[in-house]
Amino acid sequence: MFDVAAVLADAQRKETLTDWGPGEFEGPLRVLLDDYAGADLNAIGVHILRSGIVHSLRMRLRTQEWIRRHPEILDEQVAAPIVVVGMMRSGTTLLQRLLAADPRFVCAYGWEVVEVAPRLDYGFGAADDPRIAISEAREAKSRELAPDLFAIHPMYAREAEEEIVFLADAFLSHVPESGAHLPRYRSWLDEQDFSPAYDYLHRMLQFVQWQKRQRQVGRHRPPQRWVLKSPAHLGYLDLLRARFPDLHIVHMHRDPRTTIASGASLNATLHAMHADTVDVHRVGAQWLQRMGWTNDRAMSTRAGWTDDAAVVTDIGFDDAVADPIGQVARVYDAVGLPLTAAAEDAMRRWLVERPREAARPPYGLEKYGLLPEQVDERFTLYNKRFGQHIGGTAHA
Repeated sequence: MFDVAAVLADAQRKETLTDWGPGEFEGPLRVLLDDYAGADLNAIGVHILRSGIVHSLRMRLRTQEWIRRHPEILDEQVAAPIVVVGMMRSGTTLLQRLLAADPRFVCAYGWEVVEVAPRLDYGFGAADDPRIAISEAREAKSRELAPDLFAIHPMYAREAEEEIVFLADAFLSHVPESGAHLPRYRSWLDEQDFSPAYDYLHRMLQFVQWQKRQRQVGRHRPPQRWVLKSPAHLGYLDLLRARFPDLHIVHMHRDPRTTIASGASLNATLHAMHADTVDVHRVGAQWLQRMGWTNDRAMSTRAGWTDDAAVVTDIGFDDAVADPIGQVARVYDAVGLPLTAAAEDAMRRWLVERPREAARPPYGLEKYGLLPEQVDERFTLYNKRFGQHIGGTAHA
């Protein structure tokens, strides 16, 4: 089921295309598939994970064909993006969607992320993109068939969404380890150069930006400033900045005791979708290790930036919840943009009209074999450095 040649052939057959475009991806894909082949997956898990890989490959093929037909796609400039990073459940979604409410910014919506490349016979003059309806149907199905997952990590067709899918499509990503026990792939990733994944991300943003331009029938507006977001960037801030040198980072912070428990809960839910038995203590230990590794890398990278204060705005979760507009205003000050009355009105409307999420399943560190003191010890340096953004250093 996880044979490389068979997976590649399936994608090519479904799309009737053969050109993969630039960038080496088969090596990472082979390591991932080899580990999937030895993982304790049930039949549903095998189907879900294999189908997801084939879908990623189909998007790569389809994107390359669009670029072959329209080489001007690669002329698109992704200028000065604002990138929201932080551990899961630290307020990254709130900040991204607030910023994305400003019409001067642009984001990737859920429906654009799920199927980044339209079918090749699609005409951009159509009244509505058919991918929107497809994505809304998937959203409804997810609510129905995987309510726990949707409650923990909802993905809305018409809301700003993170670009982690584009990194995963390069097969250099920590996404797979969140849904299966993949010890070889997990350890192999730690030694890899993720530059190809960030090159692929840039290419996908060019493609999405070009599509947005095509839908602006006759208006020819200049490219707008992107608002990106993904916790996945935390461990790769150096590569992120190398690919987008004029970026501004918004680094969200929250007590690791809360974020680690929430991340472990999501990962355990994903594991349970793909396997009949889940060692939740192993899931907890692996997530603690991964987040510690990620934050160590983020702090090390930032410590080496002599202009860190100009490049990064640090925001605490509690502050963002208590005064979202006030915290967003700090970002506008940092990037030298006025927070206009129109932008603030749009943000306040979003706060009122945003989707109301269902209550999340209860979770705590104990369920995943973790003690609060373990988390405090692993994040001693993080709590010390960013204590003012997470309510002080009470756990230190």
